[in-house]
Amino acid sequence: MGIHPDVIVLRSDEPIEDEGIFRKIALFCNVSPECVIENRTLECLYEAPLMLEQSNLSGIVCRRLGLDCPPPQLEDWRAMTQRLKNPTRQVTIGLVGKYMQLHDAYLSVAEALRHAAGALGASVTLHWIDSEHLTKDNLEQTLAPLDGILVPGGFGSRGVEGMILAAQYARERHIPYFGVCLGMQIAVIEYARHVCGITQANSGEFDELCRDKVIDFMPGQSDDVDKGGTLRLGSCPCEIAPGTTMARCYGTLSIRERHRHRYELNNDYREALTAAGLTLSGLSPDARLVETVELTEEAFFVGVQYHPEFKSRPNRPHPLFLGFVEASLK
Repeated sequence: MGIHPDVIVLRSDEPIEDEGIFRKIALFCNVSPECVIENRTLECLYEAPLMLEQSNLSGIVCRRLGLDCPPPQLEDWRAMTQRLKNPTRQVTIGLVGKYMQLHDAYLSVAEALRHAAGALGASVTLHWIDSEHLTKDNLEQTLAPLDGILVPGGFGSRGVEGMILAAQYARERHIPYFGVCLGMQIAVIEYARHVCGITQANSGEFDELCRDKVIDFMPGQSDDVDKGGTLRLGSCPCEIAPGTTMARCYGTLSIRERHRHRYELNNDYREALTAAGLTLSGLSPDARLVETVELTEEAFFVGVQYHPEFKSRPNRPHPLFLGFVEASLK
């Protein structure tokens, strides 16, 4: 095929104990035996860099590229993996969404929760809850075992009423709630309906003809433009209000986060929502767009219009996921 590898990595579920396998592959593939690297399945995903370093993969790559690099400093990474493998506490989080048949749809959210739990010396048990099947009849039975509730992103109207029930349950039971993108919009709709008394509150995405679109197109946009052209994408700045849960978690009042959405909180309803007790804790620098909402008096009840999970790392958990899991542990 014209491919001449410098390194061959062998995937295996079990350790490759026969050294002859390495020598044979090296001989027939015309590479040095030290350049045949084992990559076996591990208990913890984040141990993979440590395993590859044991085979001197980074040294081989640097030598091949002519890079004069010092040995990698992996002490912090080793400590992080040990925390993940040896938790001393346990927390149960419910993911209430519409794509539960494919867990990978929420992979970034699930990993961000694991990052935060690991940093707090805990393991996280995820309950994957299909919002389409969540009703008033099974709500208590389904959500009672949870320490925290997270409603992640998504598009379309399917399963929305189940998510609204979950947000209402969390608010009324004082259970930590984290709404991401669609999850923030769900929290706003729920609050408008059951606290502000705007019984017909909804999103223009779910019901174009509804009377009270508390969630609607971003200012200056409409349904006449192709969806790809109206999505708000990429890193955007946000100014945080002092004294809020957002400020406590971030430790700063100016942030940048990654967006992927088309709808926003309708500014026509700002006054009614805030008068009823909802805090608009994060705004765009020009104050035209509401980026985050919260109930500041709660241990953690936050909705964000952006996707913080994209910036979480195993050795650097996102501050909002850290705050959410910490509140759920109490």
